[in-house]
This record gives sequence, structure tokens and C-alpha cells, in this order.
Amino acid sequence: MTKTNANSGKTLVIVESPAKSKTIKKILGNDYIIEASYGHIRDLPPKGLGFDIENDFKPTFAIIPEKQKVVDTLNKIAKTAEKVYLASDPDREGEAIAWHVKEVLKVPEDKIFRIEFNEITPHAIKNAVQNFRQIDMLKVSAQQTRQILDRLVGFKISPILWDKLRNYHLSAGRVQSVALRMIVEREEEIEAFVPVEYWSIDALLSKDKYDFQAELVKYKDKKIEIKNKEEADKILKDLKEAEYKVSKITPRDTKRNPQAPFITSTLQREASSKLGYGVSKTMQIAQKLYEGIELGEEGAVGLITYMRTDSVRVSDDAVAAAKDFILYNFGSEYYPKTPNDYNKGKKKNVQDAHEAIRPSYITRTPESIKKYLTSEQYKLYKLIWTRFMASQMESAKIKNMGVEISALDYTFRASSSKVEFDGFLKVYEENSEEAIQKIPSLKEGETLDFKKLISEQHFTQPPPRFSEASLVKQLEEYGIGRPSTYAPIITKIQQRGYVEKVDKALKPTLLGRTVSKQLCEHFKDIMNYEFTAGMELKLDEIAENKANSIKVLKDFYSPFEKTVEQAKANMGKVVIESDKICPNCGKKMVVKTSRFGKQFLGCSGYPECKTMMSLDGDIPKPPAQDEETDYKCEKCGGKTVIKTGPYGKYYQCLDEKCKTRKSIVVSSGVKCPKCQKENRDGELIQRRSRYGKTFYGCSKYPDCDYAVWNEPTGEKCPECGELLVKKFLKTGNKIACSSKTCKFSKPMGDEE
Repeated sequence: MTKTNANSGKTLVIVESPAKSKTIKKILGNDYIIEASYGHIRDLPPKGLGFDIENDFKPTFAIIPEKQKVVDTLNKIAKTAEKVYLASDPDREGEAIAWHVKEVLKVPEDKIFRIEFNEITPHAIKNAVQNFRQIDMLKVSAQQTRQILDRLVGFKISPILWDKLRNYHLSAGRVQSVALRMIVEREEEIEAFVPVEYWSIDALLSKDKYDFQAELVKYKDKKIEIKNKEEADKILKDLKEAEYKVSKITPRDTKRNPQAPFITSTLQREASSKLGYGVSKTMQIAQKLYEGIELGEEGAVGLITYMRTDSVRVSDDAVAAAKDFILYNFGSEYYPKTPNDYNKGKKKNVQDAHEAIRPSYITRTPESIKKYLTSEQYKLYKLIWTRFMASQMESAKIKNMGVEISALDYTFRASSSKVEFDGFLKVYEENSEEAIQKIPSLKEGETLDFKKLISEQHFTQPPPRFSEASLVKQLEEYGIGRPSTYAPIITKIQQRGYVEKVDKALKPTLLGRTVSKQLCEHFKDIMNYEFTAGMELKLDEIAENKANSIKVLKDFYSPFEKTVEQAKANMGKVVIESDKICPNCGKKMVVKTSRFGKQFLGCSGYPECKTMMSLDGDIPKPPAQDEETDYKCEKCGGKTVIKTGPYGKYYQCLDEKCKTRKSIVVSSGVKCPKCQKENRDGELIQRRSRYGKTFYGCSKYPDCDYAVWNEPTGEKCPECGELLVKKFLKTGNKIACSSKTCKFSKPMGDEE
């Protein structure tokens, strides 16, 4: 009797991430097998360009070594499956991943199909399965063109930087280098900025004991500018005995319209502004919300639509669902006469491949699922949910009142705003740049009680450094990069040591400034904003069959190759000098990079002078001195000393023939919770991971594998009974639960 394969007759669905497998499996049922490719399974070879320039840039792809097991598993299941659906993400990168998977599957092509969905909901998934299609080779071509362009820039320019700056940790990138240029130019603007003095004068006035302030804005009906203290004092003297009369009242009713639902860049900016999240953190949380969250008995549920998008388009179904929710929960006055349309006047470089970022299920309010979410997931989901709901609601109606007040030849102005109808503000609080004061009911011609004049000195301020979010906004405005590239770009320029974070702002390092300067001087096109944005548009045109991939690559390569050769010949050796002076010999300190990629300052007089210091000028502490001890060597009985190494203190035998070492165990004094349950006498001792990070593990290891990263207190959590640990954070030191699922914490020293 022939043995029937368990997968025979079933459909294999291949997704990118295993995290979404549970959610999709629950929707499709047992007739479907859900497997993951874990992202890309093939890539250009790590060495060399990986494509033949002379043969129309034909690429050669190889299976990524660590993905060979994944490929074998997919092939094994695909051979017995009736159909194979490639369900990678709904963008160019996802289309390319689907094509690569198709290329490695050893099954007939006529049983492999592409499906895509913008949200992981029953409707979207089932609709995708019913509307399968062939792989869009135009999208694949656009993605490969981007990949080849990026490889050309990286592989041709990076070796020049290695040679000229004598640093093998450097790299150049088609988009990352332009982002670095933006940060460097902003820093140069800040340094070149010359503050200009100016003064403001406000009058504190009153009516019926109701105080309010009015700003001096005109002199003899012309805008006034007060440049220094002398001018301010003269005005104060003029107004000393003045009478303050209401000369003009201008009521004005305005509408405040809701903003469009989030796209990738606006979500990153708002999460940064309101929640303090970095770009990468925002995308990681959003990815999890998209792939699915376990909602108790319901199982895994995808909560938001795909989070890499530059389109504000919303499906008709979502618009209808939002309308029903608004009418039922808020009333008809909160829904506009016609649905809000945010596609009018959209940018030309918007791909519009899928929808804006919105909740998959309108009825899953943030509060209704809060208990299933981490604090960060809840905050981001609430931001997305409220922004989308607000985008579908009626505008807010604002009653504004402007008041002009005359005093001799001077005019003061005060204004107030009152929300007459809250509209979308019912659900979404916008950031208010300044507080609007309330002013009393006034009439033209009436005289106000004068309290005092307030004069203040000010200076114009330089532009701020870019935050991650404001850099994304700038890249988007220039048309540089795409939603899927913002977070990797910002991460990479920090990893390379070109940029560092200072109070959440991006500051270029000496290395970053030097690299940017050299690239701007020798690779003008690559570093040009318009050129880089134009290349993005050409990639879009390839995907739309309006441009030819090979022609785009040839047009780029010919002048680029000449530029590379000129840079090799003309770029001189570069030494990155700092403003620090060697404390030992008086020579300049220069930026150097260790073999591990760590930057530091070293004396330019090396090797005669070996002085080193950190980038901020701190000289490293001298090595710890050996400590005497009565402890005898366990191997030979000889005398030992206590030494301090990178992993803590240890005993070192002084006998030249022995030299035995023994680490010194630092006990926390806390019994191992796991051992206590199993009647063992283990205790938690200080250990080091293979990467040098301190943690506390059981002394009975390997029999007991209990470990925590933070110093244990010996107390138990009042909520779940797990061990409490000490956490030393920038926001304040805390006692917190060691369990990942328990959120209990209290300030250190709090006795409750």
C-alpha cells in the first residue's frame, strides 16, 4: 500500500516572516501549510560586484549560506503540495523575494502563484487567494536595478575611502551618503550661524479684573522691529503715560481640517514627537502589530495594515467601516457630508501600491485590546487608530478673535481661539505649538486698565540638528529614499560612526564630516540631492514600464566609472585632525579606528608617542594594579596575586612554570529561585557573557540554567512572584520584575 504524504493536496503559502504564520494559518485553515522564507533567500555574492557589466549588468544570485536549510524545507513541502502561493510583502522588495523563492523551488512553474495583501484579515487574505497572479517582473526589475546601483556605488567608492582614509570600516552608499551630507550641512549651518539681537514688548492689560497680554506689533501703522535695549527703553519711556484703547476687533470663524492617515514617514515623525520613539523602534513595533498579536482565545490577529507605504489611499471598505463607527459612537454631526479625500494634489513620486497605515479592524479600539499589548505596542496602536479615525471625521470649527489696541502711535495685538465644535479633535489631540490665551469680551473704543509693560531680550536661533524623524521628513521632501529604506539608512550611518546621537539629535562625527567632504568633492553627482531623487523616479518608471532597466544602468555607469578613476588619482591621503592636543608631546591628536571599528583619538606622533584618548578628550584610566592576597594556587601551592581583566578579577599564580588562573566568584547573596523549588542550594553569582556583558547566573550551572541580566535583590514580585532586580536607567533607577511578561516596577528606595 502506498503511503500518502500528509501535505499532499494542500496549498503551501510562503510568507517572509514566521511571526505572521499563526495569524494566516488561523484564517486559511488546515488545507494550507504556512512556511516562511525569513526574508531574502538569495543575494548577489558577498565578494565582487555579482553582475556582468559587459553583459548588460546581468546579475548572478546565490543562495545565502544560512538560508540553505530554509530552501531545502520549502522544496520538500512544495514537491507534495498541490499549489504554491508566494505571499511576501506587498512592495518591490517583497516582489523580488517572491521571484527568488520561485527560482529555487524545484517544482513546475504552473503551480506557483503570487498573492499579496495589505492587511492580515480574513477578507484580505481570502481575497488574495482568490485573485492570485503571476510575479510582476517589472517590479522585480526595478528592485534589481536599485540593488545593482547600490552595489556599484558601495563596491567602487568604499575601497577608495579605505585607502585614502586608512580605515577599513568605512563605506559609501547611494542614499546613505546623501543623508550624511544633509546632517553635515545642517551642522555647518549651526556653526556658521550668527545670533541677531531683538526685543519684544508686551503690555499686561485688564478688564473687569481679567488680565491678558498684548504684543507690540506696529508703530505708526508699520511693522515694528526692536533691535536693541536702547530702542526698547525709548519705547517704554514713550508709553509710560499712554492710554490703552481697543481700536479694532476682528472676529473670524475658521475650520481646522484633520490630517491624512499615516504613511511611513509621518508615522515615524509623530511617534518621535509624541512617544519619543526612534525610527527603527517605531518600525519594529509596527511590524509586530501588522504580523499579528495574540488576543487571548481569538489567537493571533493582525492589527494594522502594511507599515511601509507612501500612499494615503484608503479602501472603500475601510471608509465605510469608519463611517459606521463614527455615526454610531459620535453622531452624524461628526461625519463629513462627503468622505475626506487626501489623494488630491499627491506627490508624483508616490508609488500608491497599497493603502495608508490604518487599523485592520475599526472596532478593535485601543482600550478594548490594551490588556494584550505591551505598553509600547498599545501607545503606537492608539496613535495609528486615533489618527485614522480622525482622518475620516468632520473638521473642527474654531472661533478666532483678533484685537488691536492703540497706545499713542503704537499698536498692540492680542488674539484668542475657542473651539466651537471639536469634530476630529474628539479623538485625536494635535500638537499645539503654543498655548492660546483667553481674553475678556471687549468693545471697540473702550479703555483698558493698564498693569505694566514687559520687555524681553531675544536672539535669533540657529536651525536645530536633525532628529531621526526630521531627517526622514527632509529625505522625503527631496524625494530621496523610499519608506522601506528610511530606518536602515539612519541605522547604518550611526553604525559606521559617521553620526552620533546627542540628546536625541543627529550630530556628525569628525569621521563623518571628513567622509562627507571627500565624497562631495570627488563624487558630486552621487552626493547631489536632485541626482539621487531623479534616480528614485527612474526606478519608479522601470516598475511602471516607462523606462528600461539596462539603459538606466548604462546611463549611470559610464560617467560614474570616469568619476571613480578621477577620484583614485586625485584624492590624497586624508588624516582626520581633531582640535585636541597631545598632553604628552604637544602634537595634534587624530581620529583613528581600532580593528573592532571603535573610534578614538591617537597622537599624530605615533609610534614615538603612543598617547590615546576617547573622542571627547578623556584619557583612558591606567590599568589596575595587582593586589596582594594570601590565596595559594590550587595547582602548585604557589603565591598568587589578584589581577583585573576585561571580564573581572581573577587569581594569577606567580610561578613562571605554572601561571594558573582562577576567576574570582562575585556572589549576589541571593538564592537561585529555580534551585529553591527543586531543593538545591544554588546561588546567583556574577558572570560574563561571551560578548563581555555582565549577568547573574546560577552557581550550579550547567545543572541549573537560571539567569537574569540585572542584579537580583532577593525580593519577590508582589504581582507574579518572580525575582525582583535592580535596573539603572537614564530615566531613574528602578526595582523591576525579572519576568518579561510582568510590568511591575517601583522607584529604587521606595519601600512600598
